Amino acid sequence: MPEAKASKLFLGVHARLVFPHQEEEKAVLDLMRRFSGAVRFAYRRLLEGKSREELKRADGPLCRLFRLNTRYADGAIEKAKAVLDSALGLGNDPKKVVFGGRGLFKQLKRKHLSGKDRERLKRLWREKRQGLLYSQGDKSKEGNLNLRLEVWEGALWLRVNLGDGSHAYALAKTGHPHLNLLLERVYASLPYNVELSLRDGKVYAHLSWGEALPPPVHTRENGVLGVDVNSDPYHLALAVVSPDGNLKRHLTLSLEEVDAAPNKGAKEIVLWKVAHQVVALAEEHGVALATERLKRLRKSRRGDGFGRRFRRKQHRFAYASLLRKVHSLARKKGVQVVEVDPRDTSTIGMLKYAPQLHLSKDVAAALVIGRRALGFGEKLPKGYEALLRDPSFLAHAEGFYASRVQELQEKRNTEPNPYLRWRLSREMGKARRALSLLSAFQCSPGSRRRSTYGRNFPGAYPWRVLREALFLPLLGREGPRDLSPLRPVLTGPWERWKGGLGSLPGGGSARSNVRFG
Repeated sequence: MPEAKASKLFLGVHARLVFPHQEEEKAVLDLMRRFSGAVRFAYRRLLEGKSREELKRADGPLCRLFRLNTRYADGAIEKAKAVLDSALGLGNDPKKVVFGGRGLFKQLKRKHLSGKDRERLKRLWREKRQGLLYSQGDKSKEGNLNLRLEVWEGALWLRVNLGDGSHAYALAKTGHPHLNLLLERVYASLPYNVELSLRDGKVYAHLSWGEALPPPVHTRENGVLGVDVNSDPYHLALAVVSPDGNLKRHLTLSLEEVDAAPNKGAKEIVLWKVAHQVVALAEEHGVALATERLKRLRKSRRGDGFGRRFRRKQHRFAYASLLRKVHSLARKKGVQVVEVDPRDTSTIGMLKYAPQLHLSKDVAAALVIGRRALGFGEKLPKGYEALLRDPSFLAHAEGFYASRVQELQEKRNTEPNPYLRWRLSREMGKARRALSLLSAFQCSPGSRRRSTYGRNFPGAYPWRVLREALFLPLLGREGPRDLSPLRPVLTGPWERWKGGLGSLPGGGSARSNVRFG
């Protein structure tokens, strides 16, 4: 079998290019215009099934039509292929890709602006369409043959190959923290990639390279740090879990400072600061990092029933950005990163560990993430098993949701506001799904599995059945923060708890405590 490729850490430096001679700057801008056109041309040829080798030949269309050398032609194909792969990966039609940005293209088509505002949009459109130049580094060429960095009298210069045997020179001005690492590569003649872009009439360079990651020092053999990100309240819940699955320490880190950041740059600084705190905690305890593996987050829209306040909170939710920073920094520091299936982590934490260990539901979810990363499964406590075997408990939950569907239907029929009707319809759908879940659990006893992994259709997950039967019917909230009422079920027999509450679990009509919305 072929050996797996070693993991790499990709680093980069941003720099502003200053050209001492205006003629050389014009020549570079013309080269960027031709290269951008070659990217669009290569993209169309890739859609037609042309091969990379055919396109980048010296007598091929890219070199001949756009007056590029074979290395620039290969870079144009690389950029075109990246756009194609991105469109296919996102499930978009690759034939409908708009170079320069679809949003900007639609703005210009509407022609609702005039004067300076329209000229600004047109200039931005031209820069996005014509302001690109890329060259990949090559170890055999001691760095980068087309876009080479050179050091003269303590200053960093970029030599641009114009393709006709001549070169242009530009001073690379930067104070990036990775500048010393870049200079080490220049002195050692190691490869680096260079991409030029045009913004507000100025040329910028992004210089990137990959370095082999150090072997992990802090692994899950010593335990893990479970991380759970929450949008309301906006914070990180952290739980240090020992190798035997027990909780050693827990804390929270507020993310409210992210909202207070005045701009995107300041927000990125705050997120990096939080990432350093998380990784430092893992290093302090000598443990690995465990996070959820989420492919996508739910998106809200107007009229979805959640309201403006909730959508504002969800929009600020920098989950993916923060985890990318945590993962990148952890790998660089030698901390092992473990991603786990996020299924039912919050549900198990709320039902099992929050009432048992007097934890918040967010810290309890972080504990479940940590235990799952260590390979531990979650068994139902005996109190919950007895609860699920009690016919009156399940009958009460079914009766609650049946009454809730009827009540919501009556409200929807008399509600004139279409947005509120949509909200009530959504609540009705959730109540009907809860009824189906309870029915499936009772009708197929062979499917009552203890694990939350997989699905034994047409069965139901016991943890989810408990969530639907306990939270809204008995505690009055879909996601209650106070879970102490569940502690008697875990510490004592279900019959004693039931007897102390009256004929129905929860004590009478629990529907009177339910908050609609």
